[in-house]
Amino acid sequence: MTFTAWLELLASGLITGAVYALVGLGLNLQYGLMRILNIAHGEFLMLGAFITWMAHSQLGLHPLLMVPLSFGLLMAVGMVVHRLTFRRLARTSPDVDVFEARGLMVAFGLMFLVQNLAQSVWGADLRGYDYLTEPVKFGGGVQFAGNKLLLAFFSLAFAVALIVVLQRTLLGKGVRALMQSPTGAQLVGIDTQRLHPLMFGVGLGLSGVAGCLLSMAYTITPSMGEPYTVTALIVITLGGFGSMGGALAGGLALGVIEAVGMHFTNPSLKSLLSYAVFIGVLLWKPNGLFNKR
Repeated sequence: MTFTAWLELLASGLITGAVYALVGLGLNLQYGLMRILNIAHGEFLMLGAFITWMAHSQLGLHPLLMVPLSFGLLMAVGMVVHRLTFRRLARTSPDVDVFEARGLMVAFGLMFLVQNLAQSVWGADLRGYDYLTEPVKFGGGVQFAGNKLLLAFFSLAFAVALIVVLQRTLLGKGVRALMQSPTGAQLVGIDTQRLHPLMFGVGLGLSGVAGCLLSMAYTITPSMGEPYTVTALIVITLGGFGSMGGALAGGLALGVIEAVGMHFTNPSLKSLLSYAVFIGVLLWKPNGLFNKR
């Protein structure tokens, strides 16, 4: 392979990995803060994709306008979902382990509910639209479709923005305190009744942004969410549960691993590569490759 081919291959992996990181960050925020393993996470990504497709194809709205709208809408949906389901579970569960198990069952129900609702509204056909499909050329003959570059840019921008908020703001300090010691954080006055639904909503808002961005470059279906949920689980396993920086690094690393692996093997082995990485990290580095703990 030439240097240009290697560069294009690695850059393609990083573009995919940026989306993986964004999806993984949203799930990691929910699990690291509230111990909610929301396996319906990808279904809300799918909702963001379909909302964007419908707004563009039927209402004529620009896809980029839907990025903040998708975030705000899915964030609001997430806050409502938390208040109606997980908040009630937290009150009735005797301990964290019971809450986590019950929350997993609720998330299973949400996954099938949202997926079947989307299929009844939009059908099972592939949907999509053309947006910035023209290639953008760089030095050395490297080129990528404009929509994929835009997808990578906004994915990284939202991911970095979340990490900065968590690291530099008072709100972020409260979130990190709850992740490290929920009991201690509540003793010093951090209000979990407000923070939990807000952060759950932010997590779903990020999935909505990811779905919006994916609709610009790929076809979408009501069943597209589940693979992204699995990918998000792999990402947060790579980066370490509760580690936001680790999730970003894990997403980018997984994208590169898949790109290189598919190039030198069979593209149909993409899932096999991801699962092999997932199992290997769980066995040999259960705290994550990028987690300092």
